[in-house]
Amino acid sequence: MTGSGWWREAPHSLPLMESGKILPGVRIIIANPETKGPLGDSHLGEIWVHSAHNGSGYYSGYGEEVLQSDHFSSRLSFGDTQTVWARTGYLGFLRRTELTDANGERHDALFVVGALEEAMELRGMRYHPIDIETSVTRAHKSIMECAVFTWTNLLVVVVELEGSEQEALDLVPMVTKAVLEEHYLIVGVVVVTDVGVIPINSRGEKQRMHLRDGFLQDQLDPIYVAYNM
Repeated sequence: MTGSGWWREAPHSLPLMESGKILPGVRIIIANPETKGPLGDSHLGEIWVHSAHNGSGYYSGYGEEVLQSDHFSSRLSFGDTQTVWARTGYLGFLRRTELTDANGERHDALFVVGALEEAMELRGMRYHPIDIETSVTRAHKSIMECAVFTWTNLLVVVVELEGSEQEALDLVPMVTKAVLEEHYLIVGVVVVTDVGVIPINSRGEKQRMHLRDGFLQDQLDPIYVAYNM
């Protein structure tokens, strides 16, 4: 949605920034990660890439090249079944933009949503962590960062609090209310921590599985934990 009033018209939407123009010689398609069939414009799926720079494998710590045919040499199940694609493992979609190239033609823009392996299955539906985390972060000004994951079919929400520890108890109903109203999900556990507890790698990506391991091993040293089981 565009225009100055888009946020008021869609208050629960998630703004996404395109990853830039697709370079010459690079082809991108969006495929269903399960059926390997191509998806249409603006449909969410796995990002597949074909270019002269695609690798054939990667080197292990012992200097040996490890091949993963399904990862580096995938083919569509129908349509263009001859082209070899590399699967990125990331969910996203392509959309024709209003921007034009040097030839005056509109170009496709790639939008990246998140890692496929981090998508969560709850109540028979797929949820993307970033959607829920955005809702939680907007719930209170003292929430500096948020990460979510599942544990025994429960949704666990970890929030970093920048403020007094007395505010920790107040955050719990705000977090649960935001997730319930915007995603129709019941939060199983809310963990309030100090700033800097959520691990982030050198690429700026949240390490949700490492955070989950820390939670299960009782290593987060939380300010407050609320269970709604």
